[in-house]
Amino acid sequence: MNVRRRAAVWLPSLLAILLLLGVVSLGTGPVPIPAGEVVDLLIHGEGELQTVASTDGQVLDRRAALAIVRNLRPPRILLAVLVGASLALSGAVMQGFFQNPMADPYIIGISSGAALGATLALTMSVSFWFVGLHATSLFAFVGALTVTLIVYTVSLRAGRVPATLLLLTGVAVGSMAAAATSFIMLSGDDTLHSVLYWILGSFSAGRWEHVHMVWPSLLVTALVLQVYARDLNVLLQGEENAQYLGVDVERLKRIFLVLTALLTAAAVSVSGIIGFVGLVVPHMMRLLVGPDHRVLFPASLLGGAILMVSADMLARTLLAPAEIPVGIVTALLGCPFFLYLLSRRRELAL
Repeated sequence: MNVRRRAAVWLPSLLAILLLLGVVSLGTGPVPIPAGEVVDLLIHGEGELQTVASTDGQVLDRRAALAIVRNLRPPRILLAVLVGASLALSGAVMQGFFQNPMADPYIIGISSGAALGATLALTMSVSFWFVGLHATSLFAFVGALTVTLIVYTVSLRAGRVPATLLLLTGVAVGSMAAAATSFIMLSGDDTLHSVLYWILGSFSAGRWEHVHMVWPSLLVTALVLQVYARDLNVLLQGEENAQYLGVDVERLKRIFLVLTALLTAAAVSVSGIIGFVGLVVPHMMRLLVGPDHRVLFPASLLGGAILMVSADMLARTLLAPAEIPVGIVTALLGCPFFLYLLSRRRELAL
């Protein structure tokens, strides 16, 4: 099946699945609402009926149900969509950039930097709002970008950034940031629970301000990556071949590194650390649409959104009324699937 046919078949299918999950997710929570009622509320608003039947047998006031469907739950669901799409897209870029199927958005220490920044904000009780964003998110964003800058500067050699050196430097700096986070957590017992909950990842505090922090970076990055998708396909043939074919490899590396850092930093700063999405989703999408990044990028974006919305629904329902951090759910879903991939394929080819 050629690239166009794969795109024509799978991209609309993935979009339809995401829309269906979005409707189901709008009805999932402490006040469950059937999918049919959700659609009716979205289309007709207040309508003529004054009540709405809940899936647990309750009868809800229609205005209250409408407020839930249109105001309370959409920010959380949209945030899950954006974060999942961002992490999966970052994973697809990193795996192609490093030509390593084990790479993911956290490979260069971005998540560790974000965790360190958030931990500093929480343990120092820094609490302020700037342009609608809380200090924890802003500190996490700055921490992620700072670590990325350090990794890039240390890896720079005579104007070039070898991918292997960048990878090893990222692991080292990320480990240092993680160690610093652990030390700070042990030093501040009063905030240990809140720091741990943030690190495990959650959308429970999702607000429209968080949505607005993520969607611009995702939109811009997705468009730019689509422009450079063909160059990344060429880069997979080797740096020398790519240069011979007219690709500015070093410039391409810088572009991919900056875009991935911004994308992941924005996602992690509003949701905490959520693992396995950027590792597993590109593999899944590669099996469906093939290795061509012109199709793999949008497929990974949709696949990441689907996985994250599904994980968030499980996080809200498995131990209801209590809520599980979504990072635990993605680990429980992602780890077995990745082990299955490893058992089925001795060599994971890009």
